[in-house]
Amino acid sequence: MAIDNSFRCSICGRRVKVQSRADMPVLDPATGFGICKSCIKNIYQYIEEEEGTKTRTKKNNFNSRLGDLLAKNKPHVIKEYLDKFIIMQEHAKKILSVAAYNHYKRMKYDLDNPGAEDELDKSNVIIMGPTGCGKTAMLSHLSKLLDIPFAVTDASSLTEAGFVGADVEVAVRNLYYAANKDIEKTERGIIYLDEFDKIARKSGENNSITADPGHEGVQQGLLKMLEGSAVEFTERGQRKHPEAPTIKVNTKNILFIVGGAFVGIEKIIEKRVHKDDTGIGFGSEIPSKVDTDSKFNELIHQVRPEDLMKFGIIPEIVGRLPVICTLEKLDEDALLRILTEPTNAPVKQYEKLLAMDNVKLEFEEAALRQVAKLAIERKTGARSLKGIIEDVMLDVMFDIPKHAEPRRVVITEACIKGEEKPQIYPIEEESTEEPA
Repeated sequence: MAIDNSFRCSICGRRVKVQSRADMPVLDPATGFGICKSCIKNIYQYIEEEEGTKTRTKKNNFNSRLGDLLAKNKPHVIKEYLDKFIIMQEHAKKILSVAAYNHYKRMKYDLDNPGAEDELDKSNVIIMGPTGCGKTAMLSHLSKLLDIPFAVTDASSLTEAGFVGADVEVAVRNLYYAANKDIEKTERGIIYLDEFDKIARKSGENNSITADPGHEGVQQGLLKMLEGSAVEFTERGQRKHPEAPTIKVNTKNILFIVGGAFVGIEKIIEKRVHKDDTGIGFGSEIPSKVDTDSKFNELIHQVRPEDLMKFGIIPEIVGRLPVICTLEKLDEDALLRILTEPTNAPVKQYEKLLAMDNVKLEFEEAALRQVAKLAIERKTGARSLKGIIEDVMLDVMFDIPKHAEPRRVVITEACIKGEEKPQIYPIEEESTEEPA
């Protein structure tokens, strides 16, 4: 008696003689449920067409949005926006405005000319300047204007494979989460690698001969991302092993900006341009602090790729960072302007906070100048301005909410120096200047 090895397809109802697994890929003999290969093919074709339609729609939508983005954000418009938040650094603002605009023009060219042989090269940026001069703030505001994902990764925390620490793929993973896990948005975002100077080779002219925990290896690992290859990484909290599910992101259209203070690079530049006029010996003139800052600002704008290589950045990395953006040291007058002029200036923020408690906050000019002097003494630039004011304002902000009547708070130079406490005056007694 012949054995019946035919089964009915649960979708099309056709009876299929099963001679191999391919005849009915989905089959449960116990229940008789099965799907024939013809139906499997039809389902696969439907899914492929549906996904293809979605992909084309996404590309068309992005292309349309990209055109609007370029129309609204010309370089001069981007710079005008940055001017609202960043004081000075005119040259750096121009460079970043042009770099961002050209980056999106490049993406539009690729979308309009798929498969073209004459691809436009990506212009990654290296940005350098002293601590607190506005590097991260400038990039953060730029990303808000362009409405694109932006992620900051500390390059000094990255290590070469085999060392304890974070792999270089972490930079792309941070952008992936900044884009709310949207791969399409991730692939068109901006990655900022801060403290990039900390992964310079120890053999560089500006570095001491100490153990190098994979710094050159980290730079080598970053090359594939800067070149625009696909990067795979695991979800946060998952260990990296062969069986772990991975997320794949193409870095071709991700703009990479690396930055750092590059402490000492001005000495390398000075040697190259033969402007080492520092006096040595009896009778030599000691340059003042103002002269030193002015000299730094003059030298930093003359940096060249060979200076970066002498500092300890490998040639392959330097070659993939064609745009060099330099920022100047901020003097006392610049810090004074930062305190009061930008849209989000620290003084304006505290004025708004106290106004919510019906209090008018006033800073004497001498007090603001003292804040700027303290920031220069701490060698932290604009980064420490708000912290200095916060220390002075702590007791005031603690006591003010105890009463609801209108008042006026005056911050003097002595308050900033810690010699006296801020004075609080009732508004109606403003002319008498009698403390409350």
